[in-house]
Amino acid sequence: MPELSTRTAGFTDSVIRRMTRISNQYGAVNLSQGFPDFDPPKEILDRLAEVTKEDFHQYSITWGAQNFREALARKHQHFTGMEIDPNREIVVTCGSTEAMMAAMMSVTNPGDKVIVFSPFYENYGADTILSGAEPIYVPLIPPSFRFDADVLEAAFKQHPKALILCNPSNPCGKVFTYEELKIIADLAERYDTFVITDEVYEHIVYAPHKHIYFSSLPGMRERTIMCGSLSKTYSITGWRLGYVIASPPIIETVKKVHDFLTVGAAAPLQEAAVVGLNFGDDYYADLHQKYTEKRNLFLDGLDRLNISHTVPEGAYYILLDISEFGYESDLAFCERLAEKVGVGAVPGSSFFKEPENRYIRLHFAKKNATLNEALNRLEKFREKM
Repeated sequence: MPELSTRTAGFTDSVIRRMTRISNQYGAVNLSQGFPDFDPPKEILDRLAEVTKEDFHQYSITWGAQNFREALARKHQHFTGMEIDPNREIVVTCGSTEAMMAAMMSVTNPGDKVIVFSPFYENYGADTILSGAEPIYVPLIPPSFRFDADVLEAAFKQHPKALILCNPSNPCGKVFTYEELKIIADLAERYDTFVITDEVYEHIVYAPHKHIYFSSLPGMRERTIMCGSLSKTYSITGWRLGYVIASPPIIETVKKVHDFLTVGAAAPLQEAAVVGLNFGDDYYADLHQKYTEKRNLFLDGLDRLNISHTVPEGAYYILLDISEFGYESDLAFCERLAEKVGVGAVPGSSFFKEPENRYIRLHFAKKNATLNEALNRLEKFREKM
C-alpha cells in the first residue's frame, strides 16, 4: 500500500470532541464541548417546522440563499455601521469551521506563514497545516492574556501571509481592546498581511468590555476576512450555518474554494434562520443578560468552592488552574474528573503551543440547573482527584 498523506501525521482526533465522548461514557455533566442544553429561540424553531412543508429541499445558491445573505448583510451593517453587499461580499458556509478553512485556502499558498495567537481554538493550527502553510505562534500571556507587541512584530518580520484573530477568544475569553487591535492593524498594514478573524462570539461580551469588529478599524476592511457563525448567537450549533464576509476580490476566491469544499449550506436551515437574523436589539440584550447571569452563577459557585479560575471577558469559557493537584498530564486529569467527579472538561494543553499543563477548560452555556449540578459535583472535587 502507498503511504498516506504526511500533512496529517501530527494530528490527533479533536480533543474537545473526544472529551464529549468520555463525558457520555461516564454520565458526566458535559462542560467540555461548547454547545448549550437549552432550546434555540422559538421563532426560529416555528419557522423550521413551516419550512419542512415548503419547497426548500433542494440546493440553494452555492454561496448562500439570497434572502439569507440579505438578512445577514442588514444585521452586520446594523452592528458595524459598514454597508455590506450581499451579492459580492458574503459567502454562506457549513459552519465557521468551513469558513475558516475556505478563508485560509483562499489567501495562502504552500510555504506561506500564518500567525496564530496561543492559546487558540484547536482547528487553527490544523487549518494552517492543511493549507500547506506554516504557523507562527505568538503567546497570549496568562492570566490577562495580553500579547507582547515586540514579540508580535518579530512574528510579522517573518513576512506572514495572514494572522488569525479570535475575538472574543476561545478558550481564554479574552476581548481584545481597541489599543491591542490597533497594534495588530498597524503591523498588518506595515507588513502587508491579511487578518482572518473568528468572531463567532461577537454578541457574548461582558460589561464593561466591548466587541470591536476588526474590519471597522481604519484601513482594515480590505485586508480583513471575517469568519462568523449563527451557532452561538442563536444556540443552533448543530445547524452548521457559518459565513465569510470580505471585500469582493477575496470573496470571488472564497466562492470557488467553498463550491468545491461543500457546494452549499443546508437550504431549509438557511430559510428558517432568516428569522433570527431579523431579530431586533431586544434579542441581543436578552442574550447578554442570559450569559451574564450564567457567568456570574458559575464563577460565584467556583469561588465558594475555592477553585482558582480565570474571569472571561467574552465567550462562555473558563480556565481552571489545576496546579495544586500535581498531575503530569492534564488529559489524565480530565479523564479522571469525568469518571470520578462526573464533570466533563477539556485539557488546556490542547489549546496552547507552549508546554502548558496547568489549565482545564469548562464552559457555562448550559441551563442554570445543569450548572448547579456541576457545581454540586465539584464540591468533593479535591477528595476524589
